[in-house]
Amino acid sequence: MHPSGLLWASQNLGALSPVDYGDYFAWGEKTPKEVYGWETYAYGYDWNMLTKYCSSDGLGWNGYTDSLTNLEASDDAATFCLGDGARTPSYNDWQELIDNTTSKWTTRNKVRGLLLTGPNGKTLFLPAAGGIGSTDLHYVGEIGRYWSDSLYTFYPASAMAFSFDAQGQRMNDFDRCIGFSVRAVRARQN
Repeated sequence: MHPSGLLWASQNLGALSPVDYGDYFAWGEKTPKEVYGWETYAYGYDWNMLTKYCSSDGLGWNGYTDSLTNLEASDDAATFCLGDGARTPSYNDWQELIDNTTSKWTTRNKVRGLLLTGPNGKTLFLPAAGGIGSTDLHYVGEIGRYWSDSLYTFYPASAMAFSFDAQGQRMNDFDRCIGFSVRAVRARQN
């Protein structure tokens, strides 16, 4: 399904089956929580007070900056939950998946989502799990948003996510403090 040979997990982190929504994670956080917002975010006190993954001194706490543009393994929910070798896909991993599959908005076991089919006929189902802002779950069954490990470097208060709905799919940037799904990947073992 992937020219790089990357293996995609069959279900979301925290899910019990491929159609289960699973857990929601703020970008760079390893566990689900009750409230998703800047006031509870691990790497900043607000959108302009970031304490890690910040390439703009105007957005860093007291002018803080670093050169980190991708999640470190120590901050990766996929690595934390599934162990060494598992990770959150990069922007390029998601783009490779999009470029090398056909997609169809569909329903499986009463769950709406995106079915991706590779040239070899293998499929991957991504439930439209919506997302969490504050304590409220939004757009379940209407939108899927899946984190990449990639910071949005033009505005580091955001990170890149694969976003889809019945109309299409794209990579977009979203506030890092929002709770989205994570779908893990692994390199193929030889």
